[in-house]
Amino acid sequence: MKKILIIEDDVIMRENISELVALTGYEVETAENGKDGIEKVANFFPDLIVCDVMMPELDGYGVLYILSQKPETASIPFIFLTAKSEKEDFRKGMELGADDYLFKPFESTELIRAIESRLKKMELLKEQYNPKSMHAFLETAQQVVSLKDIKEKSNIFKYASKENIYKEGEHVHYVYYIEKGKIKTYRYNDDGKEYITAVYQEGDFFGFQPVFEERTYDEMADTLADTELTKISKDDFLTLIYENRVVAKQFMMLISKNLSSKEEDLMLMAYSSVRKRVSKKLQELLIEKDEITLQRSDLAKLTGTTKESLTRTLTEFKNSNIIKTDGKRIILLDRNKLQQMDLIW
Repeated sequence: MKKILIIEDDVIMRENISELVALTGYEVETAENGKDGIEKVANFFPDLIVCDVMMPELDGYGVLYILSQKPETASIPFIFLTAKSEKEDFRKGMELGADDYLFKPFESTELIRAIESRLKKMELLKEQYNPKSMHAFLETAQQVVSLKDIKEKSNIFKYASKENIYKEGEHVHYVYYIEKGKIKTYRYNDDGKEYITAVYQEGDFFGFQPVFEERTYDEMADTLADTELTKISKDDFLTLIYENRVVAKQFMMLISKNLSSKEEDLMLMAYSSVRKRVSKKLQELLIEKDEITLQRSDLAKLTGTTKESLTRTLTEFKNSNIIKTDGKRIILLDRNKLQQMDLIW
């Protein structure tokens, strides 16, 4: 049963809306002002919020702004109720990210249709944000954002191992999604030594940061294996992101997870032993599989160590029956033992 939070300071209005929504088949919670509403969100975890604009303690604009700053609540569908019909007030609400605006007095059916419509769109979007479901992402986006032919405009390209995708300083034309294979992004330091900034696998997006920042690439991207990429044109990608608040919020959450992962990598580089860094990186690369194919030099760059130190650590892992190797292949034997290496600094 979907959960609806109603934030309304008028007692009669709040009770009438609550009764109507409950009779329609939803679980309902109410709040008498914005401050109370924020507290209810944390405990009730609503699927949608219906909120009055003018309220004591904290008005509806304040409620929406606070919720939009938190990743866990930013994408909750939000419907404003208001007696004010000025364009400036309407624009303010929509700029903050409101999904709909109902002007009092409104028909009961009008409110129910708005709730059903927003919940349906949210359901359509849920599956697409698994980064392994790119096709669902594109196909569902057409229904939600009404983009035409975005899927047809996205083409799959095949690359051989060690082939370059883009170079530093090149202009951006696409956002990439990995259908199959593996990609590394990298830079060169002042001494001319290569260091890897990230490794992307099947189901990952990459190359989108320069699109948002309107700049050229600041790193290079090469394949680490035979690879198939879906290229989404920059314009189609930006249209998809900017035309729907939920799409944008969810993609921002995806980016924030990537940033959190990079921050963790930096902390590991600075303070952890080689053994722990190698263990963490192997867990990341082997999260949904039992083997990877990766050159020792590339794995050394990913873990911030020398090839010699990496080789010694892998030998230690082999002797402990955690992994075995076969050329470039690293085969996981005991995931629990690998995870236990996190306890060793």
